[in-house]
Amino acid sequence: MSVVASIRSQLAPINREGLPFIGVFALASLILFWIWTPLGWIGTVLTLWCAYFFRDPVRVTPVREGLVVAPADGRISKIINAVPPVELGLGDRAMPRVSIFMSVFDCHVNRSPVSGRIEKIIYKKGAFISADLDKASEDNERNSFLITSGTTRIGVIQIAGLVARRIVCFTRPGAGVAAGERIGMIRFGSRVDVYLPEGTRPLVAEGQSAIAGETMIADLKAGARELTFRVG
Repeated sequence: MSVVASIRSQLAPINREGLPFIGVFALASLILFWIWTPLGWIGTVLTLWCAYFFRDPVRVTPVREGLVVAPADGRISKIINAVPPVELGLGDRAMPRVSIFMSVFDCHVNRSPVSGRIEKIIYKKGAFISADLDKASEDNERNSFLITSGTTRIGVIQIAGLVARRIVCFTRPGAGVAAGERIGMIRFGSRVDVYLPEGTRPLVAEGQSAIAGETMIADLKAGARELTFRVG
């Protein structure tokens, strides 16, 4: 393998949502070089960071009925029982909720935690307080997915953070999705909540790092052993 091919194999693709931002950063860097060279180098570093932020790496997803994988990269910030947002229509009983906080250094492409059908997608405007705070679940801008997998219904909530000002959705109501398939992204720092069926015991712990599409956060059919994998 050539040196160029080796380097290329280590670079993650860039999601197309990031191309306008990278272009703006690059243009600003050229202008800064014209004004004062040190400023141009600072702009170049920021351009490279922007490209890194919008990376969209391939993931290898474990596939088996009942498995729930992480929908986002980041830190498991909280695992509690909480009443899901009313717009999901999951009732007023508390359900296990796994929250994943994404810093500005995490990949922000979000993936479906299960294979199934997108029953509904509801966008709600809101505030932009720190996504690491629990009240962000109710107060912040969010985009809610209800995914039906057989007889199981899973809620996935994209929550904008302190810096984020745009939630992007890649799918639509009624569409079928595979576990680990890309369903959206949030720009610049945010959180994703997953509401699991009542009585589910999460397989992750607070403080643990999660990888979207790869980390198993729950097994709804404990005891089953055989796994297959999906690359995407």
